[in-house]
Amino acid sequence: MPFTNLLIVVAIGLAVPLLLGLAPRVRVPAAVFEIAVGIIIGPSVLGIAVRDTTVTVMAVLGLAFLLFLGGMEIEVDRLRGARLRGALLAFGLSLGLAIVVGGGLAAAGLVDDPILVAVILLATSLGVVVPVLKDAGEAGTPLGQQVIAGASIADFGAIILLTLLFGSGVSAGPGASVDGGRVAILVVFAGAAVLLARLIIRAERLARLARLVAALGDTTAQIRVRATVVLLVGLVALAQVLGLELILGAFIAGIVVAAVDRDELLGHPQFRPKLEAIGFGVVIPVFFVSSGMTLDVGSLLADPSDLVLVPLFLGALLAVRGLPAVLLRPSVGGRGALAAGLLQATSLPFIVAATQIGIAMGTLEPSVASALVAAGLASVLLFPAGALALLERRQAASTVSPGTALDRTPDPSIGSTPEMM
Repeated sequence: MPFTNLLIVVAIGLAVPLLLGLAPRVRVPAAVFEIAVGIIIGPSVLGIAVRDTTVTVMAVLGLAFLLFLGGMEIEVDRLRGARLRGALLAFGLSLGLAIVVGGGLAAAGLVDDPILVAVILLATSLGVVVPVLKDAGEAGTPLGQQVIAGASIADFGAIILLTLLFGSGVSAGPGASVDGGRVAILVVFAGAAVLLARLIIRAERLARLARLVAALGDTTAQIRVRATVVLLVGLVALAQVLGLELILGAFIAGIVVAAVDRDELLGHPQFRPKLEAIGFGVVIPVFFVSSGMTLDVGSLLADPSDLVLVPLFLGALLAVRGLPAVLLRPSVGGRGALAAGLLQATSLPFIVAATQIGIAMGTLEPSVASALVAAGLASVLLFPAGALALLERRQAASTVSPGTALDRTPDPSIGSTPEMM
């Protein structure tokens, strides 16, 4: 039956948050359990469900919405000045470390494509980082804003590199250079996105259109949501036509919506919650559960040498994304820098998406992809909890010693804290 597998998947998506709600002390993102249960019900373990056409279509929509909502977390206005320079410097250091780590893994015969692995190690899960900083009361402080800026640049940079190097579906290979034609296509796509954003801003200022949108906003038409879905699908389709990755189109669509939805007079208080309801309430859980179903855990467990890759990749994430946080030590102290490093090394959605691309291209072995995803799961489980503990100790130390140089004053150049992805 065409909907049997989908029924199992969406039922898991319903059960996971309910079970987590019954155990409030288990502070683990639902995505981790969704992937884990997907592994259990998938062909690698129990074989209860498979990723058929119906599930695949929903999962692709889930991936698009996940990256779209991630793009909406990027607040371009805040990425400027010293904060932007610091984030770019840290990302450049991460890129150098990732190339070294990828090359070392390839030299040891553990991976086939060091460049793809290097790119996979570069991202940070902004949707996990922001709520942790909120819980610690650090989201509006200079430390929190620098971490958010670094995570934003890391997400954006990793997606751009993945698109440039693998957007045509062919691996760039060791030591390969970026194709100039692909750069030109990316520039054209970026220009189209900027032009579209300008057109939307101008259209919002037309009084007649604004009245019409306001009138249809909360009716069955849900016109703002429909227009956003058209924008999302349109940019995804344009990216694919140009030979770019789906995730780039979805991510840029989120940035465009965030940019044009800044004015509260033109926006709507329920606009983002409605989009999150579609994403997190419907299609994103399907993506995570079905991603677990596709992981080849059997091949990972069959060879002990492959199983060793999990802690190795976890250490690589910590080295590539965590070590650059040392640049923050002079301004936020040792504990603050350690906490920032742990948060920046937290990554999962991008790893899941990029490993699927690598498997489709044939440049990433299923066992290696499974080890990378397992490392991402471990990073989400371990690193935010460690960061939260360090931030709490840091706050306690600053309270006991009022004369310390720790700056917890909210940054006056920022507005409200960004919402959780």
